[in-house]
Amino acid sequence: MTHLKTDICVIGAGAAGLSVAAGAVQMGAQVVLIEAGEMGGDCLNTGCVPSKALLAAGHKAHHTAQAAFGVAGHDPAPDFAAAKDHLRAVIDRIAPVDSQERFEGLGVTVIRARARFVAPDMLEAGGQRITARRFVIATGSQPFVPRIAGLDAVAYHTNETIFDLRRRPAHLLIIGGGPIGLEMAQAHRRLGSEVTVLEGARALGRDDPEAVALVLAQLRAEGITIIEGAAVASVAGKDGAITVQTGDGASVTGTHLLVAVGRRPVLDDLGLDQAAVAHSPKGIDVDAGLRTSNPRIYAIGDVTGGAQFTHVAGYHAGLILRPMLFGLRARARRDHIPRATYTDPELAQVGLTEAEARKAHGARLNVVRADFAHNDRAIATGQAHGFAKAMVVRGRPVGATIVGPQAGELIQIWALAIAARLKMSAIAGMISPYPTLGEINKRVAGAYFAPRLFESRWVKRVVRIVQRLR
Repeated sequence: MTHLKTDICVIGAGAAGLSVAAGAVQMGAQVVLIEAGEMGGDCLNTGCVPSKALLAAGHKAHHTAQAAFGVAGHDPAPDFAAAKDHLRAVIDRIAPVDSQERFEGLGVTVIRARARFVAPDMLEAGGQRITARRFVIATGSQPFVPRIAGLDAVAYHTNETIFDLRRRPAHLLIIGGGPIGLEMAQAHRRLGSEVTVLEGARALGRDDPEAVALVLAQLRAEGITIIEGAAVASVAGKDGAITVQTGDGASVTGTHLLVAVGRRPVLDDLGLDQAAVAHSPKGIDVDAGLRTSNPRIYAIGDVTGGAQFTHVAGYHAGLILRPMLFGLRARARRDHIPRATYTDPELAQVGLTEAEARKAHGARLNVVRADFAHNDRAIATGQAHGFAKAMVVRGRPVGATIVGPQAGELIQIWALAIAARLKMSAIAGMISPYPTLGEINKRVAGAYFAPRLFESRWVKRVVRIVQRLR
């Protein structure tokens, strides 16, 4: 067994690990990158990229079928296999950026094998022992499969396998009403499948109920059956005829089953005990700087059990480069992390929801909003449904919610405002091109200042005095 010494050893070639490896090697560090599976990890191969590609195919089919603006719609007759070809083409186009060849070209030593710590300062992978000044665990997460009676005897899918289907499911059953479940529900429905979603609690339970209601209303209007409060008790049947029974005795039968109830950190067989790294089934324990109980080892991204988003993984990666390469202190924040569900309409959130903000700030909170019904671009394009609202404390936003067209794009200005601790005056002072959907954010800021300007006796008194003097 050969012995390899390096500055930084990264375990996992997903979004987090690749960002660390690319950044560190280009700034002069020696880097070893270890990956047992596909380069690019879940996001590229079985997560963000294929799901958005499939959603795009579904959106195209849906809008082609709609009559609008004097243009007749027509039956698009979706070709499910062709939609999957589009999905594969998207992955193939992005893959070179994450490829082994690219990273080796940058100077990274790439080892395609499983890694396991054998000591606090050493691991083994691919027949080599590797010691490093710093290790980074970026193994990500994988689908969580709950214990449901009969599930192990039925052919079911997770996000790791659903994209491999070439034939359209006649009736897709989905266990889980979170972002993954609802995105896949709408994509498959728009491509011609019957879809039933079973959620044990409330669909999109983390998000603002008012915004969620608009999303669910649209999905139901498209023919998707969404059953909330439906805890699954058992699963039975065979391929093509799968029955899911809920705790209250109700049952539904479909041809295919997707389990989308969440994800769990990938910790298996890493030798974390040998590395003196504290962990639990929820993830690896890290401090504010993302360092583990072993000061030589960092953990970033999904494996820490926090927010499981690709953009968080990238944020973590950039953060730990500061202490690892320059000896600078770093501290991870959570309040400025946005999230989005890419259904139609989209739903996006950053910071506190209204309910969270009311609980945290009480009477100090101001909630201001604007509706897409008053946004001229949304009216012109037939998208005048939804709203944006901001939660404001002492002149600064502490959260924002947007539901409507391109919410994932529009939330970014609020993410910037919270990250930079900007005041509402910064948003109000921004000039948006007209007509754009982005004007809705300026209108939200305007709604914050309007009562202070138009309903203030002091302002009116000053205006009257100035007018007499001029």
